[in-house]
Amino acid sequence: MESYAIHKSAMIAPRKARMTLDLIRGKDVASALAILEVTNTKASRLIKKVLNSAIANAVNNNGAKEDALVVSECFINPGPVYKRIKFASRGNVDRRDKRTSHITVKVSDNVKEAN
Repeated sequence: MESYAIHKSAMIAPRKARMTLDLIRGKDVASALAILEVTNTKASRLIKKVLNSAIANAVNNNGAKEDALVVSECFINPGPVYKRIKFASRGNVDRRDKRTSHITVKVSDNVKEAN
């Protein structure tokens, strides 16, 4: 049974967050949480919240065992880009793009759903 959680419009650039997300892809949830705990980045704190939400969805909604869960799929898509201005030298204005992300984490226990 597969469960997932999504964090929409997270205030972090997708390129920065993908480096941290690549560390946990395919790992069991206990080791994934341990990796995120010792990784000191903003992305690891955001991804850990999404992973905990996906684990809770699997345990509470689907009755899965937490020890058997594996991070089956995780990806980051770009979200909306907030355009901001910053005043530069000699009367110029620069545009600063504040990039956001949609973080998706899927966990699975590799048990087929019985219909």
